[in-house]
Amino acid sequence: MNTKKNENIKIIALGGVGEIGKNMYVTEVDGDIFVVDAGLMFPEDEMLGIDIVIPDFSYLTSNSERVKAILLTHGHEDHIGALTYVLRKINVPVYGTKLTIALAKEKMKEQEFSGSVDFHEINADTVLRFDSVSVSFFKTNHSIPDSVGISIDTSEGAIVHTGDFKFDQAAAPLYKPEIGKMAAIGEKGVLCLLSDSTEAERPGYTPSESTVVSELSNVFYNAQGRIIAACFASDLNRIQHLFDSAAANARKVAVAGKSLKRVYDIALQLGYIQVEKDLIISVNDLENYEDNQVVILTTGNQGEPIEALQKMAKQVHPQVNIQEGDTVLFAASPLRGSEVFIFKTMDMLYRAGANVVSSKKSVQVSSHGSQEELKFMINLMNPKFFIPVHGEYKMLKAHKKLAQSCGISEKNIYIPDRGDVIDISGGKLKSTEKVQAGNTLIDGIGVGDVGNIVLRDRRLLSQDGVLIVVVTLNKADRKIAAGPEIISRGFVYVRESEKLMADSTTLVKEVVEKNTNKESFDWNSLKQDIRDSLSQYLYEKTKRRPMIMPIIMEVK
Repeated sequence: MNTKKNENIKIIALGGVGEIGKNMYVTEVDGDIFVVDAGLMFPEDEMLGIDIVIPDFSYLTSNSERVKAILLTHGHEDHIGALTYVLRKINVPVYGTKLTIALAKEKMKEQEFSGSVDFHEINADTVLRFDSVSVSFFKTNHSIPDSVGISIDTSEGAIVHTGDFKFDQAAAPLYKPEIGKMAAIGEKGVLCLLSDSTEAERPGYTPSESTVVSELSNVFYNAQGRIIAACFASDLNRIQHLFDSAAANARKVAVAGKSLKRVYDIALQLGYIQVEKDLIISVNDLENYEDNQVVILTTGNQGEPIEALQKMAKQVHPQVNIQEGDTVLFAASPLRGSEVFIFKTMDMLYRAGANVVSSKKSVQVSSHGSQEELKFMINLMNPKFFIPVHGEYKMLKAHKKLAQSCGISEKNIYIPDRGDVIDISGGKLKSTEKVQAGNTLIDGIGVGDVGNIVLRDRRLLSQDGVLIVVVTLNKADRKIAAGPEIISRGFVYVRESEKLMADSTTLVKEVVEKNTNKESFDWNSLKQDIRDSLSQYLYEKTKRRPMIMPIIMEVK
């Protein structure tokens, strides 16, 4: 516990609450700001054309002189993917474990970050000392090595961020959690616990990874042809199981996908994956082996595997395509909301001749703790206050009920919204104000230049298409010099809608003549009249509302 008396303690979630991903949490002690994680989220279906989503961290940029450190729990993209964008705006030291720092650097290179960053490598025994607090760490069990929880020690007790975790009783040494250290932190006194809520609705315990090893062995033993295993690029625990099963069944492994290859190379170099050298072959050498001698490990451009499998099923993947007799192994837990996409992909794989092994068999387990593990963490830490994080609202609500069942009073639990400033003072937990928080959309190299209006236009274009109306006016006599010409894209097939297009052209001509016959008129009014009249007419005839773009040109 910190010996200096701390007067002012605040906690703010800038992301990671009411959603899956985009984790970013702020702990503010006597004006000093400590940021835990800076993650991204993959776009939802209605975010048309968006590549990734990151938190709105304008609160940090406007208070940059007070930001003392960014502390990273582990190397998954929903915890480090926004780091590049934050560091373009704020010059601040970044602390993380060896693998986390290596993956963060690789991610920054991928996102073309050209600046210099003050990275500091830590381990579970590191203690960082700042003016207002000290920070310590403890190992957690997750699907990637070097995962840690973070304890920010104040004079009032510790503020603990669990990061992502579960308790696997049969975890390999590289993934074993430090339960004793967690209990010691709880004994010293935890002021507030911020805990992973992803599986708060699932009763019991998350199955052990050892069940996956057993099931993978059965699949590998029984597969007659090639095995194509799809997984997340950063799920190193699952990747290790796949390598082990391949070796046990005398199969060679080819790694397909740039994201997977990058992560694999880093993990291998740092010793976080154990692989015999002759186990790995190039994708280009697959033709030199019998089908029952190879495993193809694949993932997509963003580190997720489903899109790559669709390309394989359609026979358009640049490296590997599905052939009759392949066994496709879904070795990744599906992202929430992607179930329909996965079922369509499975159907395509079956059509292409593959045998699909998915979640009906235990070839995948969650990397997050279920209800009994979440209660175990609460009991280990024995916090005075509890804030569920990392999950949709229903998950946070379920986690709150678990905390109450562990004896934490309802008044000492707060379910946050993004931007809520949670003040801990006078023995109470309360939200005092709200700071700006939300989504920053990344589209290509554009950061935040796509907002709700642009998304609304994209949605409209995707639903009913666009009509471009071109009219050329003679400035001197205010007569139509050319047109109107109507160009349709995504609205109707012009050759089968000649009458509709002819009547629309006549309507536009009448609107233009009506406006130009007035003593005074302006271009904006003319354009708006064209939009209104044409929109009403087309809706009456087609029940569609295309985007209408009038273009008025002028000749002398």
